[in-house]
Amino acid sequence: MLANAKKYLFSIKGFQKLSSQDFGSVVLRPRIKEFTVKNEPILGYTQDSKERKELETELNRISNTIEDVPIIIGSEKFKTNDIRYQVMPHNHEKKIAKFYYASSDLVAKAINVATEAQRKWDAVPLEDKIDIWLKAADLMANKYRMKLNATTMLGQSKTVIQAEIDSAAELIDFIRLNAFFAKELTKYQPISEDNKVTLNSLRYRGLDGFVAAVSPFNFTAISGNLAYTPALMGCSVLWKPSDTALLSNWAIYEIMTEAGVPAGVVNFVPADGPVFGDTITASSNLSGINFTGSVPTFKRLWKQVGENINNYKNFPRLIGECGGKNYHFVHPSADVESVVNGTIRSSFEYCGQKCSACSRIYVPQSLWSKIKEGLLETRKQLKIGDVAEFDSFASAVIDNNAFKRISGYIEHAKKSSNLKIIGGGEYDKSKGYFVQPTIVETKDPLDKIMIEEIFGPVLTAYVYNDSEVKNTLDLVINSTPYALTGAVFSQDKSFLKQSIETLKYSAGNFYLNDKSTGSVVGQQPFGGSKMSGTNDKAGGPHYILKWTSPQSIKETFVPLTEWKYPYMKN
Repeated sequence: MLANAKKYLFSIKGFQKLSSQDFGSVVLRPRIKEFTVKNEPILGYTQDSKERKELETELNRISNTIEDVPIIIGSEKFKTNDIRYQVMPHNHEKKIAKFYYASSDLVAKAINVATEAQRKWDAVPLEDKIDIWLKAADLMANKYRMKLNATTMLGQSKTVIQAEIDSAAELIDFIRLNAFFAKELTKYQPISEDNKVTLNSLRYRGLDGFVAAVSPFNFTAISGNLAYTPALMGCSVLWKPSDTALLSNWAIYEIMTEAGVPAGVVNFVPADGPVFGDTITASSNLSGINFTGSVPTFKRLWKQVGENINNYKNFPRLIGECGGKNYHFVHPSADVESVVNGTIRSSFEYCGQKCSACSRIYVPQSLWSKIKEGLLETRKQLKIGDVAEFDSFASAVIDNNAFKRISGYIEHAKKSSNLKIIGGGEYDKSKGYFVQPTIVETKDPLDKIMIEEIFGPVLTAYVYNDSEVKNTLDLVINSTPYALTGAVFSQDKSFLKQSIETLKYSAGNFYLNDKSTGSVVGQQPFGGSKMSGTNDKAGGPHYILKWTSPQSIKETFVPLTEWKYPYMKN
């Protein structure tokens, strides 16, 4: 295991002395070559473009293949009798991947392998890890771009532009920018007032033990970030991919392995959620959980960690992003066209299955007729269909569980006297899990449809009196347990300035005159508080600090010849 890393164990490649002076320094500091990064450009996939032809070829290939995906622990492949299939959500009779659930014994084996691998991997110089990450980003941007996009489109029912934004651009950005942030991190060294007397330094270690990465279906890029950012910083990882994003996640694993990540550093372990969670939280070597998913699941993991706290070698780090009940607040001075277009995109792109999707909108009475007309007219033009049909705006929701949950809220709207469906409301799962974009008007701003996360293409509007701006802002803040994303639309600069303070704790990502979705790595680091998560800002420079355990080192070069302090002398 880790044959590729063994050559580094006694190497100082990529390091230099903190000082070349003759006072005996033995401390090594990373010497990482300078490089700059920028966000990956988004391809257009217009008619007859080169990238569209290449993507269509890859879509055809994957559509006619059922890939057999094993469990990977270290350098070994495993297949169990618990066989599962990933299907196309928009054509659920069509299988694209066969995979296997790991038993608790296999999860335990992966824990042992990862724990053993961690120290060896941590000995690999950061410079060499960064080289691997940059190579992987180039592979993703070129050789494997269409494979990443096609597996995401077919397996997770993303339209072409949604896949390109996610499984190409955002994933590449995570890999490149996190490598850049790691390089920049090493530039800071503590103060040494006189380095002929003492020399202070700081180095970054991986977390001792293993990190469990539990990734979601809705963003291929998030899956790659959850599994591989801890690894970049010297951690070893057990990666539990989502069943409904299995094939795209497997593509990431293969690319990172080709780029040079040694066996055992990241272990690919599909499993039943409770089996995985129970096994990792029972291990004394658990050093962290990197999670994106539902609030109940994250609470369950947190509770299990708390109950087992006396058994751990370290205090495990718990990083979680759990979704939201995201809002658009429309001020009477807002630009109607921006509100309509921003809300349509935010609420209905990828069927509202983005953690940041707008689910509730507060509209002043004076603008409601125009905004309502714009929303309904635009909604009629949205084609919901097969992702291989390039004029589709969105496709199916992810699976039958999602279909049942979302349609349940639509049925609630149909039956409630406080709610009225003004657009959409249809759903059909005969071929795929299709739910039409649905717009609901509510008389009650505290109805459950305005409070609970739906994670589907359902937008609810509450119309407020123009004189009730302040009270309505209070509703925005206090009516839900979430605080992930939110947007304010207004042309009144004084109100915008006011809203920044009033809504300060309402969202981790806050937008002025823009939709609540669309954060870009390095531009809008992402995360929310309250029940939306631990707000560790993935896509920003602070995130990698969660996955390292720094060590401060002090070297003294002048012998200590006296135990007494000067004040003690007569």
